[in-house]
Amino acid sequence: MPDPDPKLDPENQQPYNANDLDEEDDDDDVVEEEEDDDEEDIDDEDDDVSFEPSTPRAVRLKMDALLRRMLVGPVSIHVHDVIIKGNTKTKGYIIEAEASEALKKATTMQELLRASNAVNSRLRLLGLFDSVMITLDSGPPEIPGSANVIIEVREARNWVSGDIGAYIKAEPKSSSVEGSIKHKNLLGYGDLWDGSIAYGFDHSAEVSAGVYMPRLKALVAPVTARAYLLTQDWLNLSSYKERSVGLSLGLFSNRYHNVEYHLAWRTLTDPSQMSLSSIRMQLGHNLLSSLKYTFKIDRRNSLVRPTRGYAFVSKTQIGGLAPDSHSLRFLRQEFDLRCAIPLGFYRAALNFGISSGVIVPWGKGFMNKSTPPPERFFLGGNLSPICALGGPKALWGFKTRGLGPWEPRRQVNDENAAAVGGDFLGGDLAVTALADLSFDLPSRWFREKGIHAHVFACAGNVAKLTVNEYRDFSIQKFKESFRSSVGVGIVIPTSLFRMEINYCYILKKFDHDRAKAGFWLTFSRPS
Repeated sequence: MPDPDPKLDPENQQPYNANDLDEEDDDDDVVEEEEDDDEEDIDDEDDDVSFEPSTPRAVRLKMDALLRRMLVGPVSIHVHDVIIKGNTKTKGYIIEAEASEALKKATTMQELLRASNAVNSRLRLLGLFDSVMITLDSGPPEIPGSANVIIEVREARNWVSGDIGAYIKAEPKSSSVEGSIKHKNLLGYGDLWDGSIAYGFDHSAEVSAGVYMPRLKALVAPVTARAYLLTQDWLNLSSYKERSVGLSLGLFSNRYHNVEYHLAWRTLTDPSQMSLSSIRMQLGHNLLSSLKYTFKIDRRNSLVRPTRGYAFVSKTQIGGLAPDSHSLRFLRQEFDLRCAIPLGFYRAALNFGISSGVIVPWGKGFMNKSTPPPERFFLGGNLSPICALGGPKALWGFKTRGLGPWEPRRQVNDENAAAVGGDFLGGDLAVTALADLSFDLPSRWFREKGIHAHVFACAGNVAKLTVNEYRDFSIQKFKESFRSSVGVGIVIPTSLFRMEINYCYILKKFDHDRAKAGFWLTFSRPS
């Protein structure tokens, strides 16, 4: 018979296993266990078996031993099961998809703790839960070294939210008022339904509704769908109005890759009837059926004020996937490369960037055809090139559609003929480059708020290649016609946008370019 009252000898304790909390009782229970052998044999067959909790002193000793072992080296462990509690509306597999694979890959206690922390963050980012708590428990006693992970969530109480705001830009008639309403988890799949409306003082308007589902059982990537009605007024700059009714589908998306399909019925009109043939040829109804692939890697430490790292974006779009005579057929390719180099003083950093894009039609006689105006490249706008990642877009000191191929409008026989002006046509090839030196200001208050200064320079150009324009194109002419500007300014970063107060000096522009030397106020959201 065993000693009925043995002493606890910490030095002779067995190595810790995850199931020790329930498996290793004090030695003073040995007699009782032998007397209850018959009852335990029955209980082992019961899936709902419960074990008597260990005493607080025994638990403390075991935890101390575990911590000592974790400090010395890896502690082997096997995740037996992931148990989910508290989800009354959200489907269980939504949580499992975010958690199970990462947790069950862990082979040591250290890896399990790191994986649990990452899973907790991912579940919170879904926006479905007010709180997430992950507990590690012992696994079945018949599987030594096993553990169960218990994920307990508390679902959000308020599923409906909305917002409204005014977005102000420095250029006249370029501000907008936007509002949206969202409903989360309507179907229990972590889905997000939203409707939005936006109206710009340049007579642009958009009404849209969409749904985002982070996971469906048969798919491992999020699914998005959005229907929209869009109108834009480019009469003052390009002599046409655009109206589109369409649908966009997100087919695949992960950290680096994104594939989208766009289907839209587009109408271009010219109520002024002042455009020349290059615009008039594009008026009427067209069908946009395109597939777009985006590869993006961004290793910069900040989107608003990058001081180290690099970023690269490649966008490939092919249009004309529908067998219809009105289908727009084109190939569009964009590249954007950024690099931020820290200089080691005053948080100074040097940002370099170069971006390019080209669009060409395809099909029979494609070089004699023109590309659709909304898909061409237009440079300029009240946007900071630091935030405009994704292709050639902005240049400091140049207004929206402020440079590139230009043609005069048709003359009319009235008193306003002298003020007719011309149209910016956009281009098929665009290249931009930037250099930006940012640094902290001496004042401690500015540094605490993130307000800093920068000195910048940028250059860019856009040219036509289609409708036989490629015959007159040369690299030398393209380089000689680059527009450029330099300047200095103050940057005020926020959680939503980057505000710049700059003074720009135009180094080079042409007669019809819309550029201005002087002070600029810029609001930019990271893209």
